[in-house]
Amino acid sequence: MKLQFPIKQRIIKLLKQISVEMQERDQILAITLLAAIAGQNTFLYGPPGTAKSLISRRLACAFELSSYFECLMNRFTTPEEIFGPVSIKELKEDRYLRQIDGYLPTADFAFLDEIWKSSPAILNNLLTIINEHLFKNGNERISVPLKSLISASNEIPAENQGLEALYDRFIVRLLVPPIKENDNFNRLLNSKPSAEKPIIDSTLIIRSEELIQWREQLHNIQLSSDTMLIIKYIRQELAEKFDKLNVYVSDRRWQRAAILLKASAFCNDRNETNHSDVALLKYCLWTTHENRDAVENIVMKAIKDCGFDSGIDLAELDRKKEKLDKEIHKELYYSQDIYNTHTINGKQYFRVKADFKPKYRYDNNTRRYTLNVLFEHMKTTEKYNPIDNQGNTIQEVSYEFNKQGCCLLKLNYYSYEDITFIPKPMFSKGQKKQDINERLIKSLSDSVKEIRRELTKTLVKIERKNKSYQEKLYSPFVTKVEIDIAVSAILDQIEQLKLRIVDCERLEALCQ
Repeated sequence: MKLQFPIKQRIIKLLKQISVEMQERDQILAITLLAAIAGQNTFLYGPPGTAKSLISRRLACAFELSSYFECLMNRFTTPEEIFGPVSIKELKEDRYLRQIDGYLPTADFAFLDEIWKSSPAILNNLLTIINEHLFKNGNERISVPLKSLISASNEIPAENQGLEALYDRFIVRLLVPPIKENDNFNRLLNSKPSAEKPIIDSTLIIRSEELIQWREQLHNIQLSSDTMLIIKYIRQELAEKFDKLNVYVSDRRWQRAAILLKASAFCNDRNETNHSDVALLKYCLWTTHENRDAVENIVMKAIKDCGFDSGIDLAELDRKKEKLDKEIHKELYYSQDIYNTHTINGKQYFRVKADFKPKYRYDNNTRRYTLNVLFEHMKTTEKYNPIDNQGNTIQEVSYEFNKQGCCLLKLNYYSYEDITFIPKPMFSKGQKKQDINERLIKSLSDSVKEIRRELTKTLVKIERKNKSYQEKLYSPFVTKVEIDIAVSAILDQIEQLKLRIVDCERLEALCQ
């Protein structure tokens, strides 16, 4: 499917105009705008005085609206303030109807500040409006035109207060902190109060019929295999860390979050989602201030670790390669030094022809022995006596190793020189064996080549995809840092594939 509306540049220009003179709020406005386009509700979490209400008013200016509703709620707020007063005229006719014009049931866009401080009666009615887009006015059920609802609070709804269902309907949850950068803070101090209604080019404003059409079209956007792989990783991590983080993500929330990702792809003129879209999940999955950072780390780590969906099971290939590595070394190479020894009484000995020479010139009496030195003593430094070929101990001769493979032979007479014996291995550790079955060598070599071919084919596929992919990652809804993480994930995946291929070449060389 080819998108009919190349809207990315339009969204970028629109965001630039609605965020003018607002410091460190452009990213929040961008994500809130995306949520509104996707038909999702947003919760702004932050202390008082951080421009949460201004964000809502600015956002409303991006849409063609017939009605905007806003209310600061508290525990004394009455249903009349939200849904409209009861009509006295209708009440005289014995009909309980509200005058809803100008109130939430007729609003295209709404902002409810300090939402969790309101009464259960209001919040229950609000849940029905959000769920069904219907408002029960007396005996009538009225369709609510609400395009998006933004709520705000400096607190998270308390547990066991019956607010979980309503809180779950706010798919996007954004932290709105005070301004952090000194330069931005100084600009705030030196500027006049930000206008609630900035000047916006009329050609950029999203018309009502246009929004309806967009919302229909974004459902044709596909969740890419890369996206599904990352989501799978995130779900596993959240499940494994549930006892620690206590993060429960309902099936409904996952489905609505997926719609947000599709909307991001749609607004970036793409037919399917990519890594930059998945980064938005960090705004959808946290539940409390305590687990917000942990959830963000899980999402971004999933993006970094997963890279592209390669289409092959790399873990299984690694297991096969490791198994082949061990088999090649076992079958084709010596795993330890092999010495020329012989057996006496079931034990392995070095046979040494020892000629002990006298220290003094006047003595020509060289003493010759055939000694048998126990092989296992190479790992010790103690003194032992050798044996003769019949297994009898030769008491007048002793030997000791130095753990470096060197053996000192001594004749127990002061006037004779010591002899140094260094066992020479016939085959050194790592040396290739002789007379190996050629069919075995070919079988091992062919198995390694098959793995290398599969890795090479995957590398070519990923490198080709990466050439056109990086530019598609740039989005007005994510930061450069988030994009850099996605890019680094792909580059790291490419590098890891190259290292695997080099390792296969090493194994092939061992089979030569």
